[in-house]
Amino acid sequence: MIRPLPAAGRVAVPWKNGGGVAREIAAWPPGTDMTDFACRVSLAEVGADGPFSAFPGVDRTLTLVEGAGMDLTVGGERRLVDTRHAPRHFRGDEPTHCRLIAGPVVNLNVMWRRDGGRPAPTVAVVRGTLSLPAAPALVVTLDGSAEVAGAALGPYDAVLLAGAHTVLRATGRTAVIGNVPRD
Repeated sequence: MIRPLPAAGRVAVPWKNGGGVAREIAAWPPGTDMTDFACRVSLAEVGADGPFSAFPGVDRTLTLVEGAGMDLTVGGERRLVDTRHAPRHFRGDEPTHCRLIAGPVVNLNVMWRRDGGRPAPTVAVVRGTLSLPAAPALVVTLDGSAEVAGAALGPYDAVLLAGAHTVLRATGRTAVIGNVPRD
């Protein structure tokens, strides 16, 4: 199964706390909202300093995609996020405050429920040619372009893969998110 998820079709939705917007790439089960998802992948636009929304029982992996970065305080611990394309893991229920380093940023967010009975999603940012196993995966082009399973991807385009071994060819940095649920 191959399901294209083009960037052009995504709608900006206000954050749970109203402090920014996110564009959902995929959520499981399909059609769930911010309170009842098992797993969710989105691109978040952070334009101002302030708190992150709290997500009880949720873990998250955040990857800086655009901008200079953020100085986060997560559960009282400082975490400098100033390297693009380097996934960072933290608990979504820890109080998190963001101070932008030098203007707005865009982040790739992968969030999942700890009590979901599934292995946590994996997040790797790659470039070049990579063989992908038949296990379900979500591929998101972060910059440049990519080709996977016959689908050409531009920036922020995505494809959900399941059921067949395939090869990814990425000219730019591309996120491969593994251990995603099947639709």
